[in-house]
Amino acid sequence: MIKTVVDRLEEGIIALLLAAMTMLTFVNVVLRYGFNSGMTWSMEITEFLFAWLVLFGMSYGVKVGSHIGVDALVQLFAKPAQRITGIFVALVCMSYAALILYGGWESMTFYHMIGIEAEDSPIPMWVVYLILPLGGALLLFRLGQVLWRILSGQQNGFSLADEAREAIETIGEGDKADVMADGIVRRDNDK
Repeated sequence: MIKTVVDRLEEGIIALLLAAMTMLTFVNVVLRYGFNSGMTWSMEITEFLFAWLVLFGMSYGVKVGSHIGVDALVQLFAKPAQRITGIFVALVCMSYAALILYGGWESMTFYHMIGIEAEDSPIPMWVVYLILPLGGALLLFRLGQVLWRILSGQQNGFSLADEAREAIETIGEGDKADVMADGIVRRDNDK
């Protein structure tokens, strides 16, 4: 129950950030080209929303296994070596997330202490920098989940996106196609 709520909340925030960026940019373009006016603060807010989207998205990418990695060498290892490599990588990534969390907290508290606002909009900068410790904490949590699954034997390493396999699977067994060395899919009627 709680897991479902947290997952839906995370997905909802990401969707809301993307929708807000898109709408803000669209309205500003219409104002600029249709009415020769615009919102001077929209670019700054869009940049802030994008930063929030990226930092929320990195933990979500770990959760759903959509990060791309080069694991061709690791896949050649035996399962115990894959697990050891996965544990090592998880610990290194968790160290990185801890640095983001710590540095983000320091930056956020500094901007809160000096009390400045953004350049073009009346948003306190500490609110903008709040995503750094929040994103670092979310990433640390998701990487901790990956480490737990590796340690408990549920998986051997990171679940990375495999675009080549996904492309081949989407072709389907009934559809005759050749996957060329450069990754381009050619169907019989394309030749």
